[in-house]
Amino acid sequence: MSTPTRVYIARLAGVAVFDPNGDQVGRVRDAVARLRSPQRSPEVVGLVAEMPMRRRIFLSINRITSIDADAIVLGSGTLNLRRFEKRPNELLVLQELLDRRVQVQPDSRAATVVDVAMECSRGGEWSLTRVAVREQSGRLARRGTLHQVAWDNVRGLSGIADTRGTANLLAVLEDMRPADLANALQDLPDARRNEVAAALDDQRLADVLSELPEHDQVEILAALGRERAADILEEMDPDDAADLLGELPPPEQDVLLDLMEPDEANPVRQLLKYTPGTAGSVMTSEPVILPPDATVAEALARIREPQLSPAVAAQVFVARTPMTTPTGRYLGMVHFQRLLREPPADLLGGVVVNDIDPLRPTTPLPEITRRMATYDLVAMPVIDRNNRLVGAVTVDDVLDHSLPPDWRDRDAAADTAAEPPSPTTADTTEHRNG
Repeated sequence: MSTPTRVYIARLAGVAVFDPNGDQVGRVRDAVARLRSPQRSPEVVGLVAEMPMRRRIFLSINRITSIDADAIVLGSGTLNLRRFEKRPNELLVLQELLDRRVQVQPDSRAATVVDVAMECSRGGEWSLTRVAVREQSGRLARRGTLHQVAWDNVRGLSGIADTRGTANLLAVLEDMRPADLANALQDLPDARRNEVAAALDDQRLADVLSELPEHDQVEILAALGRERAADILEEMDPDDAADLLGELPPPEQDVLLDLMEPDEANPVRQLLKYTPGTAGSVMTSEPVILPPDATVAEALARIREPQLSPAVAAQVFVARTPMTTPTGRYLGMVHFQRLLREPPADLLGGVVVNDIDPLRPTTPLPEITRRMATYDLVAMPVIDRNNRLVGAVTVDDVLDHSLPPDWRDRDAAADTAAEPPSPTTADTTEHRNG
């Protein structure tokens, strides 16, 4: 194996895993260690890698040919794609040890785990040998001394952890996309998941909540407390906030809406009035809207705004004032490709397209899907009886509401998936079946 003899595991989080042909298999999310007698430190038996579609699989340490900070390379063989499940005698190093409160011997100094090192013996066996800890100094542990100690000199690494911080686990997770972070949260025990979620800033948590199954969203929101929950709802897109509030009893909906700023709550209240399964219930009330006398250059500048999703930024809707929904009279839309072909100084009123009938708030989801597929659209306008734009249905809205209700639940998705083994990557059945 071409690799250092000592590797700190937190530094491997997010590192790409490649098969012998150079094709990426997934990314490292954790390491699996097998608990042994108290006199022996845990043996590292493999890594947990996350593949596309949020599937997490086990990679045996014996089949890994190279480990470094840039890539993990597997040897030849076939890859077992069965979903990883931790066994009773196993430890997920990052999930269970980071931020754990421990005592450093010989004088039982209080410390917090920052990282854990695995080391390879001459016989090729990997085990957990060193722990990077930050000794607590006063009330703020982050000000304490950071140093490495032997595994045997740390007490409190096994058993149920006391309430702990989240800083080091968040550092491992901070570069993940919201969907991947949501997947990682589903792996945590409920109490730990709620701790980590509460430690995220409002915008980050809002993005992550939108990627979680509804039952997890509701549980996390309840654990936050109403004031913080209202702040998070304000950061969410109105359609996502409406979907989440729709899972709560009406009295709780009213309490949270009253705690939100009126300008943020009003679009959500309106969306909650629409019948489920219609354009009104799935649309976003904040598409890109400009007047007909705006220029092509202004439109291009608007759709470049980084907070816009690709589906929302794919087109500009043109309407008379006011520019917030419900707008003045709806005139049409301009796709971004058309904008790229037009002179920057031209007015939107001269390039607007209105040859496709808009949706109504009552249009059912199957009809929306058929029309978007027929015209190859990524978004369609929704207008009211007075020809005012009230929102837009985007392709991601349609997909989200067309898939099974539990499609975001990683366990449910894994149980129904049926992927054939790849013939190019390492066989991982030895340990898991042994």
